[in-house]
Amino acid sequence: MKRSDIQHMPQFFDRYINLAPDIDIIDALQATAGILEEHTFKTSLEALQDKVYAPGKWTVKDIVQHIIDNERIMSYRAMRFARNDKTALPGYDEELFGANTTAATRTLEDLLEEFTLVRQSTLALFKSFSDQMFHREGISFNQQISPLALGFVLVGHPIHHVNVLKERYFPLIQA
Repeated sequence: MKRSDIQHMPQFFDRYINLAPDIDIIDALQATAGILEEHTFKTSLEALQDKVYAPGKWTVKDIVQHIIDNERIMSYRAMRFARNDKTALPGYDEELFGANTTAATRTLEDLLEEFTLVRQSTLALFKSFSDQMFHREGISFNQQISPLALGFVLVGHPIHHVNVLKERYFPLIQA
């Protein structure tokens, strides 16, 4: 199942989905599993882990924690909809979640390890879905969305944050 197989492109989530390559969802999830651990990128993250590019913004560790939280939430939504649960699911307040973590007291290495484990769990879940399950839809954050679309959100969301890190945080290394 590829990105182009998504039958209904949900607003808001399309910003992440459109960042994902049009390849099989399992291949796309596997390809982005190590997105935060590529050597040069990880070295930059380590140099910046507790820094912010502007007052009130998240640290690099906060961003990694956010990616982990989002992975769990989107996977849960995908499971519910794949199992044909028609209960409308609410959005979540990323700022509330971000303000109530222990990311500041954890090591970057620990956070990256957690992302790896959560992504492995996501992969196991998505490998269990049939084509029919990928196309079932539910309501999340007031948007109609399928497990396939949620899978591509999980691919594009870390890509989005990697782009933010490169654009706004990595220049701090030079400063």
